Amino acid sequence: MSQVEATAETPFWERGNLAPVHEEVTAFDLPVEGAIPPELNGLYARNGANPREGHSGHWFIGDGMLHGVSLKNGRAEWYRNRWVRTPRFNGAPRRPGVPDIRSSVANTNVIAHAGKIMALVENALPMTMTRELDTIGFQDYGGKLDTPFTAHPKICPVTGELHFFGYGFVPPFLTYHAVDASGELMRSIPVPTRASTMMHDFAMTSGHIVFMDLPVVFDMPAAQCGTMPFAWSDSYGARLGILKRGAGIESLRWVEIEPCYVFHVANAFEEADGTIVIDVAWYKELWRGGPSATGFDKAFLKRWRIPPGAAKAQEQKLDDRSIEFPRVNDSHAGLHHDVVYAVDTGKDLARQR
Repeated sequence: MSQVEATAETPFWERGNLAPVHEEVTAFDLPVEGAIPPELNGLYARNGANPREGHSGHWFIGDGMLHGVSLKNGRAEWYRNRWVRTPRFNGAPRRPGVPDIRSSVANTNVIAHAGKIMALVENALPMTMTRELDTIGFQDYGGKLDTPFTAHPKICPVTGELHFFGYGFVPPFLTYHAVDASGELMRSIPVPTRASTMMHDFAMTSGHIVFMDLPVVFDMPAAQCGTMPFAWSDSYGARLGILKRGAGIESLRWVEIEPCYVFHVANAFEEADGTIVIDVAWYKELWRGGPSATGFDKAFLKRWRIPPGAAKAQEQKLDDRSIEFPRVNDSHAGLHHDVVYAVDTGKDLARQR
């Protein structure tokens, strides 16, 4: 797959392993080094920003492209890569500053639930895809979903339910949703927040949903520049919203934490006494002065513990290495975990520029 040659001025998200590719490829009977366990049957798919024109103003806003490998009986049957054919990819005009949940680049994540494969981005509806990575169209759950869909939903391994949220720029700034194992939207609950915050992820336990109301908030100057419309606020504060699963908004309570930012949650669970434990990739701050086009500060694995009735979380740094994209085995989602997997970034991402 061809790539545009990088120069010293090329931003880090457009060179090296992050460089966009410019061709869609189909290949069959892939060569295998070693052996693929014959029990490992299915589709491995990943998503990422891959600007169609080769350039984008920020790492987060390039067109989505899925890459997939089909595994069957010890063979790598095929590889495909396909752009997600969103209306924006197909040339629909974008209206800056106008919220539109069908104005999507579908470039952040890809999941499977209730027999559907969905390409996700946090400011729009999901795009459904075929197993061969062709685009079908938007998933709005029969017209019931009228907010964006987070890029990091949680699937409960016990119930099969899909939990997610959408945030926006006008009230209600945050709405929580739950879909049952068959794919029916069960509930949608507005969650009161003080402003529009960039809420990229959230946490799920066996009994609760936890929202992160953090001080990276909507910023009009950034929005008018056409980049990520958020910036750090010293005055906003930081808190976690704890909502009991299956209950109404009356069960919501807020717990204070030290100001910070979190893109990604590894996992959360509940101890025997009801203490909620949440492991995250924790940034001391993010985008002071506006969205960074050059890189990010270091993130560290941090744990919040929230005993029953606590007004403020206990905080513990678990490791000194800089990491990102933490996760656990999906069979432990919302349940106790002993191991967290993460990318060791090794050095400040800002130095990649």
